Amino acid sequence: MRVLVVLWTVWAAMLFGGYALGRPDAGGRRLPTWARIGSSAALVLAAWVGYGSLRGGQLAGPALLLAGGMSLGLLGDLFMAGLLPVSQPVLGGMAAFALGHVAYCVAFLGLGRLLAQPLALRLAAWAVWLAVGLLGWYVAVFRGARQGEHSSLHWAALPYSLLLASTAGLANGLALLRPVFLFTGLGGALFLISDMLIAWQLFRQARWRWLDDAIWLTYGPAQMLIVYSAWLAARALGA
Repeated sequence: MRVLVVLWTVWAAMLFGGYALGRPDAGGRRLPTWARIGSSAALVLAAWVGYGSLRGGQLAGPALLLAGGMSLGLLGDLFMAGLLPVSQPVLGGMAAFALGHVAYCVAFLGLGRLLAQPLALRLAAWAVWLAVGLLGWYVAVFRGARQGEHSSLHWAALPYSLLLASTAGLANGLALLRPVFLFTGLGGALFLISDMLIAWQLFRQARWRWLDDAIWLTYGPAQMLIVYSAWLAARALGA
């Protein structure tokens, strides 16, 4: 569909063009707010266009969940950018992101069931990525705190990390038997990497000049790969 190609071009121009042309702010971030939010908005439109093309088919349900998850991701971006009038933007953003990943997980479970993939293999992939998420949380969050200083926030980061690991695990479970979902799996993996970078920033007080941009340059492609590759895979499978 031409409109999806146009939206992909807009997304790429916003994210990578904004990074290339942006000037570093006081914290070293090159990617301006308008580019970050604009790139996410382009993906939201693409997700809903993709759902519209699959509406009425057997994969309409998973496509709707992916569009909903992407929309919640944009809401989280607006919270985190401080563009919504709330007193706790970080909590609002994390809640929106978490709900978005629940939607992604349910979508991937639905895809696996509709495509009659072996449950045991999908669960094995899920378990492996849960272990990766647990290790990432331990290194980036738990180990970064001084002994005896683990707050409720440190422990709250654990289920969140496992939720993102679930997104990666279920996406890669699809890819194990259906190579057409390989890029969906890569998107899930990039999501987890982006989250680990955020955790390093929040809990290790990392202040690397490139860190904020690295978070977005993994997070943005993660969203794009999930939205576009899942839609292309559905089309390739005749859904």
